Amino acid sequence: MPPDARWANIQNQATRPDIATLIDDAILAVERDNPILKSKLPRDYARRGIAPEKLKGLIDLIANIGFKGERAKARDTLGRVYEYFLGKFAQAEGKLGGEFYTPRCVVRLLVEMLEPYEGRVYDPCCGSGGMFVQSERFVEAHGGNTTDISIFGQESTPTTWRLAHMNLAIRSIEANLGDQHGDTFLKNLHPDLQADYILANPPFNVSDWSGHLLQEDARWKYGAPPVGNANYAWIQHFIHHMAYPNGRGGGVAGFVMANGSLSSNAGGEGEIRKNIVEVDLVDCIVALPPQLFYTTGIPVCL
Repeated sequence: MPPDARWANIQNQATRPDIATLIDDAILAVERDNPILKSKLPRDYARRGIAPEKLKGLIDLIANIGFKGERAKARDTLGRVYEYFLGKFAQAEGKLGGEFYTPRCVVRLLVEMLEPYEGRVYDPCCGSGGMFVQSERFVEAHGGNTTDISIFGQESTPTTWRLAHMNLAIRSIEANLGDQHGDTFLKNLHPDLQADYILANPPFNVSDWSGHLLQEDARWKYGAPPVGNANYAWIQHFIHHMAYPNGRGGGVAGFVMANGSLSSNAGGEGEIRKNIVEVDLVDCIVALPPQLFYTTGIPVCL
């Protein structure tokens, strides 16, 4: 962190009338010294016209949260604060909130099931990066080394893509989220990746996923998904990127789906499901209760 961007410097100048400009300059300095964050942090505090006394109040509030003391504990506190606000944003955004936030309990269950101790972890619809954060926590909690996992992700929404970079940066988690945001179906940013662990919560029942442009795609090994629903496009995308069996075993995927994906026969989904089951790719299905998500009350499954 460059000296002019450190918290003490901001806090000491919080009473200045141009504090918003100082914050923008500090963020610019962070991007300058951390190329991986270039153009990913918000630098519009001055443009928003926020009253200086409100910004000072916010700075004082954050200063009293408890970031002092042991470095690891302070970083964890910062991460929890960020996660809290992501949850609040999801609540406020309504339906759109699900694009960047999966409830922590669901993420934790998936991670505990897959046990990503070492290898390549991939989420092609990574939202704000919650799957990656929980994977790192799992490794640490079980005495492993977080350098033993490599993280790959992709996100189509520009704002959410930047949220993920910030979420990972404040926890010192390195990840390859591509050099830009991008639609996973139309612009796969990790085309050759064979992942050991795939963790994902794709958007449910998406009808406008450009399926009519991808009818002959190599990912549809078990059947072309219907153009009006992306559920089985996501499932086959996961399968396509799972590592082939090797000395440690093959890749494994854990993901969230709407319950309709278990029984729908529309557009050939039943045939695709049958083909996947018959080659013994399904290890287990976990039924979850309704009302777990901010964005929908429908029950889902893992």
